[in-house]
Amino acid sequence: MGFLKRFFKNTYRDGELKQGRSSFENLSDEQLETHLKISRYGKFTLTDAVRPSYDLQVVPEAGYRHDFYHDKDSGIKIPVIMAAASREVLLELFLDLIDRLGHEVDVVLETSHDRPGKHRDLYREDIDLPILKSSLYEFEDLLLGDGCTGIAVLNPEIPQEIQLDEHKLLIIYGQELADFEDILDDYGLPRREQIKFITEAEHVHTSSDEFVQQFEQMKFRLGIEDE
Repeated sequence: MGFLKRFFKNTYRDGELKQGRSSFENLSDEQLETHLKISRYGKFTLTDAVRPSYDLQVVPEAGYRHDFYHDKDSGIKIPVIMAAASREVLLELFLDLIDRLGHEVDVVLETSHDRPGKHRDLYREDIDLPILKSSLYEFEDLLLGDGCTGIAVLNPEIPQEIQLDEHKLLIIYGQELADFEDILDDYGLPRREQIKFITEAEHVHTSSDEFVQQFEQMKFRLGIEDE
């Protein structure tokens, strides 16, 4: 199934709307089709999983910034790096980042296939990193192309976590993140503390029945069962 057909068949909109109105309202079929075909913005290439608002409230670009995650239960502030990388390097960058987590890791598959806008997490503990990476290469199309699939890899003993979310953003949690910054720098991602990501404005996700089937196959390959 072609990219546009997948978009028209199964899309959902997310993000904040300016004055409560969608930028996709009142578009002709030709205008919508033209917008959805655009994947490249300057030197940055989006995956097929997501597209920005029609009025480009946020223009996709490569880069990273620092933030904090506030744990409500403990009150602890956890350092976070958020990053966007062009499709050509995204998977390799993710794999290089998770190399820093150690030989044995936990993995979480995130899915919103059955409830767009919300997701559920499927957890697998203690998997050898080389085995995980081999499976991720096998399911590259799913990981990069499906707007309803995300993955997180973590080592609770450090603790650190690397996430490739549904929007294909990279999110790094934990203390002592300098090594991860070095990797981002090696891939040419500039540090831009004012950068805006596609999640911070209206955007649309896409998925397909084929991706749902591939997700189930990846669950089986990784030995993950529904709770």
